[in-house]
Amino acid sequence: MDGFYETQLGVLAVVCLAALALERYASSRTRPPAAAKDVALADALENGTTANGHLKEADTPSPRAFALRSLMHKYLVVYAIVMGADWLQGPYVYSLYREQYNFPERTVAVLFVTGFVSAAVFAPLVGVWADQYGRKRLCLLFCVLYSMACGLLLFPYFPILLLGRVLGGASTSILFSAFESWVVSSSSNAALHSEDLSSIMGRATLVNGFVATGAGIFSNKLVEWNAGGFRAPFVASGFLLLLGWVVIRNTWIENYGGGGGQITEDVFQLKRLGYAWRIVAADPTLLVLGLTQTIFEGSMYLFVFIWVPTLQESSLHPTILPLGYIFSAFMVSMMLGSLLYTFVTAHWHKPPPTLVRAHTRSASVASNSGAPVSDTTLTLHAKLSSLVCAVSALAFALCVSAGGGKDTQKEHLKFWAFCAFEACVGMYYPVQGMLRGSLIANEHRATLSALFRVPLNVFVVVSLLTGVSSARDLVLSACAVVMTISALTTALIVLPRVEALSAPDNGRL
Repeated sequence: MDGFYETQLGVLAVVCLAALALERYASSRTRPPAAAKDVALADALENGTTANGHLKEADTPSPRAFALRSLMHKYLVVYAIVMGADWLQGPYVYSLYREQYNFPERTVAVLFVTGFVSAAVFAPLVGVWADQYGRKRLCLLFCVLYSMACGLLLFPYFPILLLGRVLGGASTSILFSAFESWVVSSSSNAALHSEDLSSIMGRATLVNGFVATGAGIFSNKLVEWNAGGFRAPFVASGFLLLLGWVVIRNTWIENYGGGGGQITEDVFQLKRLGYAWRIVAADPTLLVLGLTQTIFEGSMYLFVFIWVPTLQESSLHPTILPLGYIFSAFMVSMMLGSLLYTFVTAHWHKPPPTLVRAHTRSASVASNSGAPVSDTTLTLHAKLSSLVCAVSALAFALCVSAGGGKDTQKEHLKFWAFCAFEACVGMYYPVQGMLRGSLIANEHRATLSALFRVPLNVFVVVSLLTGVSSARDLVLSACAVVMTISALTTALIVLPRVEALSAPDNGRL
């Protein structure tokens, strides 16, 4: 190997650090003096003092600034821990099954399918349970289940690995519904504005990128220290999850959806699920949000399965690819996407002088959903959602056009296409989190977010069962096509509906 991936990781890291410094400088130049003072005082209060060691009454930051700082700290610490535990496993799940345990690729696909089927089955249930019995409680359960899944992966026996995939699928459903629902509901309870929620989402994705980059490098080193064994990253992940359990238990407060905290006889909450589905079916905007989540996140999960064999297919040295460094390069690309999102929302979008409470609920979701939201904020995020899907489609199409065969140039082209997709991932999560946080009512937020994951997992399962060893280009082509469909439906359905909110006397979608 000529050190290509290590060099590209270094280049991407330098670009990312420069972009981060530029973004911080631009923020300091454009932030209003009062807001800058609030941030500084909130920092000082967290440290127990002001800059001169004394806190004067006139120096007290606004309640909103202090609440934002406190919530961001509580959420990002936990988010960094649990995502770090998840990313430690990312580069080596496929290699553990395929190379260390010597399962054929069809069997590996079955294991992946089992995880996605489990996620599809548990997704609506964990969403309902999170709304009904508490988001914090479900997040604690996530740490327990996912640590058990990591432990089961250490045993090279197919039935045990299947059970591990079942637990992993259930854990994934919690990770991508309950945590987001907790922070959105907490921001609503703290009376934070839409820009505050957007800031938290953007910073979470940036932190996620830093954590994932470090996790990729650390997992690569763990594998090297263990003479090529792929188990060590999963052991480290289990310890992180236990740490996450302790931090959540001691720092988070509980919040619920509508009617939450009450014990009911309907454990599976079938009536609640049916009502949630009727909400989605009655609102084209929510249907498109669900379609985008299904397509984008489904493509992302397929990418997790496909990227290693796709690069190996074109590599002259497929057995010694530095997977940890490649993974870290992808994560730095995701951070660049997050920084681009932060820059666009902070500097290209100027909110109106007076925030208006969002008119962004259809008649079915017109109840309390959260903080004040600017109509033009939603318009911007709808445009970004369409753009992210379009660029992702182009990246997958470029990878397919590179073709197969052993060729260094093709390998490098596929690598950069995948980096472009990861940059889109960095923008996708804060964009969609902001749209869901604004358009979905609090009492059903976790339920609806989890409900959207059912077709997502069905999409992934069907794709994996096509036989990815002989149909990778077909799967990538299909991802490009459905991404294009998602971009078009967002532009043609969601964007006009949120733009209509800016018109006078237009009170709802």
